[in-house]
Amino acid sequence: MDCAPDGVTRSCIVFNKQFPGPLIEANFGDMIEIKVTNELDDEGTSIHWHGILQSKYPFMDGVPSVHQCPIIPGSTFTYRFQADLYGTSWYHSHYSAQYAGGAAGPMVIHGPKHAEYDIDMGPIMLSDWYHDNYFSLVNKTMNAPPPGKPIPSNNNLIQGKMQYPCANTTMQCTPNAGIAKFQFQSGKKHLLRLVNTGADAMQKFTLDNHSFTVIANDMVPCQPYETDVITLGVGQRADVIVQALDEPEGAFWMRSSTGTNGTLSCSVTDGISPDALAAVYYESADQTQAPESTSSLTDDQLYYCGNDALTVTEPTVEIKPSLNVTTTQRIDVTLGNNGTNFLWFMNNVSFRADFSRSLLAEAVDQEYEYQDNWNVYDFGNVETIRLVVYNHFPFSSHPMHLHGHNFWVMEEGFGEWSGSLSQTHNPLRRDTQILQKAQSFTVPSYTVFQFDTDNAGMWPFHCHLAWHVSAGLYINILERTEEIYKQRKVPAEIEQTCRDWAWWSEHNFVNQIDSGL
Repeated sequence: MDCAPDGVTRSCIVFNKQFPGPLIEANFGDMIEIKVTNELDDEGTSIHWHGILQSKYPFMDGVPSVHQCPIIPGSTFTYRFQADLYGTSWYHSHYSAQYAGGAAGPMVIHGPKHAEYDIDMGPIMLSDWYHDNYFSLVNKTMNAPPPGKPIPSNNNLIQGKMQYPCANTTMQCTPNAGIAKFQFQSGKKHLLRLVNTGADAMQKFTLDNHSFTVIANDMVPCQPYETDVITLGVGQRADVIVQALDEPEGAFWMRSSTGTNGTLSCSVTDGISPDALAAVYYESADQTQAPESTSSLTDDQLYYCGNDALTVTEPTVEIKPSLNVTTTQRIDVTLGNNGTNFLWFMNNVSFRADFSRSLLAEAVDQEYEYQDNWNVYDFGNVETIRLVVYNHFPFSSHPMHLHGHNFWVMEEGFGEWSGSLSQTHNPLRRDTQILQKAQSFTVPSYTVFQFDTDNAGMWPFHCHLAWHVSAGLYINILERTEEIYKQRKVPAEIEQTCRDWAWWSEHNFVNQIDSGL
């Protein structure tokens, strides 16, 4: 269907004919059931529930070629899983870059209150936005000269809104499309659930004249700490508390910024509308008037392409990582050309999905014959894995996301990791962390991730930039192999998705121009 969240009409892929998609709410421990019908004419789909561990329901993670085969056009698949963590998250298509076309929505799992606040403002979605449809953007990504040239976004949205200057486009455009508006109560503490649901942009979120108390990163509660800017890579979330001022007539700009300063920028925009705006009005403010507040965001803050320092973030619940790690895997992230396309590589392999299979189902049947481009790392039955991931490209950072786990971030830096660890007592835990830009082509950046293999399954680990995973920046982690075939069972509905896909793909052309994920 067509949509125009910023006034510019384009073809979109959405849930329930709305953008962003409907809010999914549950309580910690609830069983969630969601029926998904694919009404697309000529492509499959599947839905991933970002941040849910799926410890009891690994086949419901929603990654085609790994957990299921795609849902074919005209077919319905029902996801059933448990809300096994609580906090703020989102759901999105994991088929190619469909979510960059609008197939994303917020998800809140309510649980114990670990910080005091008065008003829950609900999820606030931050997203870059493009005026081309997702398929053409993927096509440009896969054929972009020179190597790695990113596609600039056209706009930035808060809660799916931000007006665009129609004079800057030849597309159908409605002027003054409107912005999101929020109501604050003076003197009250407000909980903001921030989510970066974009395709590429790192978001720098601020609220003029206000500061934030961070109480959770992703779905991991943390000891409260203060900041005046929230950095979110794609896929990351932050729960923050804002203490409202004693100004009943106050009006202030809420901003989410991406920057436009060439190679310094953490994201690439066309420079026309890089900053999303929303209005925050106090109870007695005149809502017919735009706020007149000014931003205090500095260039140093805007162009720092990493998360908060590891030293400032400490989870509320202390879980000490093992320091006796027997399995350490180095992974080098590079950009290259396979003779046809420019691709991202992890240890010299660029991922490409085979939609006709479920690798997890095959592991249940003890089938372990993998093609190189499925990029499967079989860690057997080891208890703890440490991934040392190097980024050798100086013009792009990578928000690295692990399914099925919250990892510890043990160390980050530049050059070669010495093996020393500054974070060993109670390190940051989350499911997505920004791997910073390399300092140069000869000085890489690195991040040391660690997690316990307490969730038998096949779990994706990938950059969450839509264009990067389309170009292959992805691996599969197979863990607890013996438990998989002894304790896991393949649901009948998963097997049916593969039978359906086998029939559909035999009778229809599958135009898979990217990795598939």
